[in-house]
Amino acid sequence: MKTHNRKHERRAGFSLAELMVVIVIIGLLATLVMKDVVKNLFTASETTAKANITTISQALEQYAIENQGRYPETLQLLIEKDENGFSFLQGDKVPTDPWGNEFGYEPPGSGQTKPRVICYGADGVPGGEGQDKDFDNFMILNKEI
Repeated sequence: MKTHNRKHERRAGFSLAELMVVIVIIGLLATLVMKDVVKNLFTASETTAKANITTISQALEQYAIENQGRYPETLQLLIEKDENGFSFLQGDKVPTDPWGNEFGYEPPGSGQTKPRVICYGADGVPGGEGQDKDFDNFMILNKEI
C-alpha cells in the first residue's frame, strides 16, 4: 500500500503575486489603448455627421430644382412623399446627428444664397470646442474641418 507524502505535493495554479503582476500589466495596456479608442470614436461620429449633412444638403438642392429654385422652410418637407410616393430623403424622419440631436437648418435669406445645415456637436448647443464644436455644410464644402 502506498502512502502519499503531502509535503511534496504541488498545487497547480498561480500565486497571488503572479496574478497581481498580470492585472497591473493589463491595466497599463488598457490605459494606453483607451485614449486612442475615445479619440477614434469622436472621429467616427464627426465623419458620420459630415456624411449626414452632405446627404441633407444634396436633398435640399434636389428640392430646389424640383420647386423652381425655392428651398423648403423646414427639413421635414424633405421626407414628405409626393403623389408618386417620392421623397427627397429616405425614411420616416429627418436624420439626426450621431449624438441624437437634430441638425440645425437655415433657409437662404438675408444675403445667404444657399441653405445652411448645422451640426452643433455632442452638446447640441451653438458654440464649443473639441467634441462640442459646430460645423456646417459650408465648412465641409470649403474643407475647413
